[in-house]
Amino acid sequence: MFREFDRTGRTTSQSPKVVPLDTKQPNGNVADIEVKNAERRAMEREREMDRIDLKARMHNSLLDKLNLAVIDKVEEDTLRGEIGKHATDLLRSEGRAMRSEEIKLLVEELMHEVLGLGPLEPLLADPSINDILVNGHKQIFVERSGILEKTSARFRDERHLLRIIDKIVSRVGRRIDERQPWVDARLEDGSRVNAIIRPCALDGPALSIRKFARVPLTMERLVKNDALNDSAAALLRGLVEAKMNVLISGGTGSGKTTMLNALSSYIGGNERVVTIEDAAELQLQQEHVLRMETRPAGLDGTGAVAQRDLVRNALRMRPDRIVVGEVRGSEAFDMLQAMNTGHDGSMTTVHANSPRDALSRVEQMVQMGGMELPHSAIRATIASAIHFVLQLNRLSDGTRRVTSISEVTGMEGDIITMQDIFVFKREGKDEDGKVLGRFMPTGIRPKSSDALAAAGVDLSTVKFN
Repeated sequence: MFREFDRTGRTTSQSPKVVPLDTKQPNGNVADIEVKNAERRAMEREREMDRIDLKARMHNSLLDKLNLAVIDKVEEDTLRGEIGKHATDLLRSEGRAMRSEEIKLLVEELMHEVLGLGPLEPLLADPSINDILVNGHKQIFVERSGILEKTSARFRDERHLLRIIDKIVSRVGRRIDERQPWVDARLEDGSRVNAIIRPCALDGPALSIRKFARVPLTMERLVKNDALNDSAAALLRGLVEAKMNVLISGGTGSGKTTMLNALSSYIGGNERVVTIEDAAELQLQQEHVLRMETRPAGLDGTGAVAQRDLVRNALRMRPDRIVVGEVRGSEAFDMLQAMNTGHDGSMTTVHANSPRDALSRVEQMVQMGGMELPHSAIRATIASAIHFVLQLNRLSDGTRRVTSISEVTGMEGDIITMQDIFVFKREGKDEDGKVLGRFMPTGIRPKSSDALAAAGVDLSTVKFN
């Protein structure tokens, strides 16, 4: 299931191959060959550890020599030249000989240490990687196209990894220590970061990075990637233009934030949009966007700003639409209130495995706020606030698809009624394990068709049959 690749990002099948020992030598036996292979692996590990130790010494001496206060103002080529000179001088003083290609690679890695995130930099620069998963300082995995691969990259030791984690979180005004051993943060490009350290992380610090494309995925590209079809995309565009409230549901890594970004591209440029997130990662393209982000408590345990506080404050900021990155708790009630009180066209995401589960989760989150409301009242509020539920799933082959577009049609007794407009019908797998299926209409026209038509939405291109 796991495929290894080298520091350049190439799979080991693309890397220079190590010629195996000839297991058919007439004068050798299996035991001798195994011993020689073990000795060879031990020598390779020793060389790698020696190289890591050399880079650590170079890095420490660089930190003593460089003026870190003005390093951001130095041109990259100038800094690269200084680091190259420093590396050459240190090698000469130690009497070590290295090829020019090795020195060039060493200088590049030192640049990453000084200016970036060390061994993570090549992985962050690789556009084919979606997730970077660090399990302690010795193991780094990545996800490509939904499949996990182990890399040969590693950190020098636990302190090295902790320094990189601290560099990430301090850039966005967050902290991580024994009293607050986990944190949500983001990189400059909006990539989502979660880190956890000892004592909660028993095997050493763990770091998870969910990368986002530098150019956000559009609905057209999602259609091209078979996440949904043209008719469904046309319907979703109509829902946004008609200011229908949309709840995007899905599991971890199913593409909820990507879909939210794609939907938001249809919001008119003359509308005031307020976004609320735990860690800002939405990439709205409109000009009139006000972004807000939660804040954890300070060292004294005070000063925390929760999503619920920001949703309440957003209601006083004259928003046309409110976009909450993800509802996780009591802010769900305030979000429903906003949807029901003149902020039509609002959108949010929730972790759930089906549209029905999504509405149940919203109901549970409202109850988390301590509201003494009967179930029927909460469900009535949900039914009137949310118009459509968009379900996404990451399938067993790693592909991400819209699996249903469902309309909330009202209440029957104490039950919220729904109807599927589009569904993804699975039809098995091919020989390579790829999931086969079709995204197809159910034959039901939305109950809100009249409201969509009244808002000027043309549904003639949408095939409901």
